[in-house]
Amino acid sequence: MAKKPAPPRPTLVLLVRHGQTPTTGTTLPGRAKGLHLSEAGRSQAEAAAARIAALKDVAAVYASPLERTRETARPIAAARGLEVQVDRGLLECDFGSWTGSELKALMKQPEWQTVQRYPSGFRFPDGESFAEMQTRMVGALDRLVARHPGQTVVAVSHADPIKAALAQALGTHLDLFQRIVVSPCSISAVLYGPTGPAVLAANSTGDDLTRLGLS
Repeated sequence: MAKKPAPPRPTLVLLVRHGQTPTTGTTLPGRAKGLHLSEAGRSQAEAAAARIAALKDVAAVYASPLERTRETARPIAAARGLEVQVDRGLLECDFGSWTGSELKALMKQPEWQTVQRYPSGFRFPDGESFAEMQTRMVGALDRLVARHPGQTVVAVSHADPIKAALAQALGTHLDLFQRIVVSPCSISAVLYGPTGPAVLAANSTGDDLTRLGLS
């Protein structure tokens, strides 16, 4: 009797939000180009690189095309002697005509309550819906997992796409994804195996990754 093929080996994906920028917490930059890490953000990226360097071997480092994610990914890749690979699936949500707006002004709009309480039913004016963003992000991670069976990969992205990916991995409805916190340069760890994903860490900003046995 022929042996059954071995199941695919699980892949560990480290989801890293980019570091702080001059507009973090005040503006919705979206996909606008030309936004770089602040000095604090560069320090956060270096700290994240040191934390990841202490973990298992990393096979690849991916980032969204925007400057702030590539700048965050660069020290992580350098610590492993790797090059940053760009994947458009990791892009920030397309906020359409809201791009570049101040958050305090957006919070006064009636649509803001829909963004917070019913995101699965919201589409940004002239932009992307949250549901489309989640489908795109999860599809990108699926590609990376298929490309790196049994390995560890880093994916540097943005707060909302990472929150949406974590919600999907947790089996949580998109309408609850705003309850997930993803801080600048935080690391979230998801193990993708043949029986489904397991969230090992979310919004990690300390040394707890090593205590989870990932090193």
